[in-house]
Amino acid sequence: MVTRSRSRSAAQIASRQSLGTTNDSDDSSEVSQNGVVLTSKLLCELRSEKDVIAKLIEAFLEPCTLARSFPQKDALRALDCPVDAADVRSAYTFLAKKSKRVRDELRRLTIDAINTLNSEPCDEHDSQMNAVLIMLLNPKITEYTHDDDTPVFPELCSAILNQPPSQRSTLMQYFAASDAVPSSNSTPAYPALLNVRPSIDEQLLASDGERESFERYLNIFQKYVTQEMVKAAQRIVPPASAGSEPATQKVSLHTLGGCSLVVVAQCMALINSYNNTHKVVPYTAFYNDAVNEHADIKEDVPRFRMPDGISFCSYPFLLSPTTKSEIIRIESVILMRTELQDSFFRAMFSGVTCPYLVLEVRRDNLVRDTLYQLDLKFSQDLRKQLKVRFVGEEGVDEGGVQKEFFQLIVRDVFSPKYGIFKASENTHFYWFRPQLKPAKDSLEEIRLTGQLIGLAVYNAVILDIHLPPAMYKKLLGVSVTREDLREVDPELYHGLMQLLNLTTEELEFLERTFEIEYEDLGELRTHELIPGGAHTLLTIHNRDLFIDKYVDFVFNTGCEKQFSEFKSGFDRICGSSYVRHMRPQELELLVCGCSDLDFTALERSTIYDGGYSKETTVIQYFWRVVGEFTDELKRKLLFFATSSDRVPIGGLSKLHFVIAKNGGDSDRLPTSHTCFNVLLLPEYSSLEKLRERLLTAIHNSEGFGMI
Repeated sequence: MVTRSRSRSAAQIASRQSLGTTNDSDDSSEVSQNGVVLTSKLLCELRSEKDVIAKLIEAFLEPCTLARSFPQKDALRALDCPVDAADVRSAYTFLAKKSKRVRDELRRLTIDAINTLNSEPCDEHDSQMNAVLIMLLNPKITEYTHDDDTPVFPELCSAILNQPPSQRSTLMQYFAASDAVPSSNSTPAYPALLNVRPSIDEQLLASDGERESFERYLNIFQKYVTQEMVKAAQRIVPPASAGSEPATQKVSLHTLGGCSLVVVAQCMALINSYNNTHKVVPYTAFYNDAVNEHADIKEDVPRFRMPDGISFCSYPFLLSPTTKSEIIRIESVILMRTELQDSFFRAMFSGVTCPYLVLEVRRDNLVRDTLYQLDLKFSQDLRKQLKVRFVGEEGVDEGGVQKEFFQLIVRDVFSPKYGIFKASENTHFYWFRPQLKPAKDSLEEIRLTGQLIGLAVYNAVILDIHLPPAMYKKLLGVSVTREDLREVDPELYHGLMQLLNLTTEELEFLERTFEIEYEDLGELRTHELIPGGAHTLLTIHNRDLFIDKYVDFVFNTGCEKQFSEFKSGFDRICGSSYVRHMRPQELELLVCGCSDLDFTALERSTIYDGGYSKETTVIQYFWRVVGEFTDELKRKLLFFATSSDRVPIGGLSKLHFVIAKNGGDSDRLPTSHTCFNVLLLPEYSSLEKLRERLLTAIHNSEGFGMI
């Protein structure tokens, strides 16, 4: 181990002088024969607080000295992490019971060691990450402040960031290894995405012990971010009137002075990067509830676009899908407002221009009408607010018409009559039909599909589409794996995996080559997975290559032109949006919503108008009837009231749903203002009448008219 001599701080020298321990020749006598400076056992054997402080001063004299403390006694575990984390915790527990003088000395010595690390970063071969680990295990580390109340923890994070990459990587490995002993009373809870199908590549690769260890260290950083966010949000706002209660504020990273939180967030970015590679804990473990609750996204989004802007948006791993969808919504509103203003200015100088992206379509020719009109639009037109009008119908689009438009056209483009996509009979996910030379019309329709998904995201419309995780991965530039084939073609996946279990003789019996067959619009075609594949036999030595090349054909080679057009259409709308900072699972949520039909949550969040309240008899009838509905009927009710049967990110509690009174008892059917998610409900006299009228309405809910 390489060490360097450093000048001791005035605080250290003063402390040693007060204890009569400034004689350097005494240092060696206090260090055990194996060089260990401090353990919990050594601390517990000390009789006086004076001796405890002296031992702490000796241990914290330099980071390299502290690094030799609390050695891991288990030889095998020491290979993964040389620090005994349990012994460190025992020592801090012992010190927490000591007097304020001891605790203050520990704080000062910790600050001193951090200052040393920041002033003289260790070199590639140093072991000072041991010292960093020991200081991170101090349960008070996130609460320590200087005498001027400046927090200390960001300085420790700064010290970590200042270390060479190899040392930072070593520290990340320690996070997963130092506490890698499963704990019976540990029940880690991660923020959960509502009903997200777990992608196979998100399955954790670490053991339970490694996961729990990594989570403990991650939670140290989460704790600091949370306490600073809550502290900032709870600043007292001057009351508007006497007797009003203090209010919490939304917090912008910029207005916080951002510095300390930025450093901590940058440190968490290192941890996140390591986790992305090693899959130790779920990515949802990085979501910070306090940031998602208190961050002032409206102010942070514009700053994110500035060259030197400080914004929570720069740290997407902290943000939940709900927050990210809000960021994208704000981006869209800003762009729509800009295009609206530009349209008015252009109208002043160059004639009439429409401030909206208007599509006039026929229900019986949706795809061709939409494709023709979108092809005529300029890029800036696509950034305008979308308005849809069905030819021959009187509905005015305030949001409801476009939602039905998307439902209908998505149903069309994925139907077998266009032959663009093929659905798996087992998983019902759609993927491109393999075509090496697809027709021009097919490519146009595929590009339209990508544009439609982009427009839906841009206009905050949730779609009922069934695309596999591989599609969202490819849209975001994430590599697909052989495991992704399970969702697209389970039978093919199972067959390829069986090849790994066959013997040499069994493979020879198959007489399989690197040439495969596939169906292209009813015709059987062949494709060589490698040059000369028709003459290359499959063996036990090249079967992994065969599987990887087959997977590559399904996801890349066999649909290269189709996916290129699909992505081109999607990127035409969303290519420069915050979408690129999302994970594939989060993008899937943004496009499709979640599948959780929690009508109890919807009931709790519903707003009543026109004289209704949750105690009104007909309202109680309504929820009793809806509670008996099947999932299919619940989706039909959502479609009837909102023009979409999809659940927004965050669940039905996030849906702004209103039930308004529409007169007294009558035979009229319930109606709805789908643009505003308002259900107009007459005050029916009985539960049976409400059930019959409501079911009749939701079974006949397609089309728009003026009411």
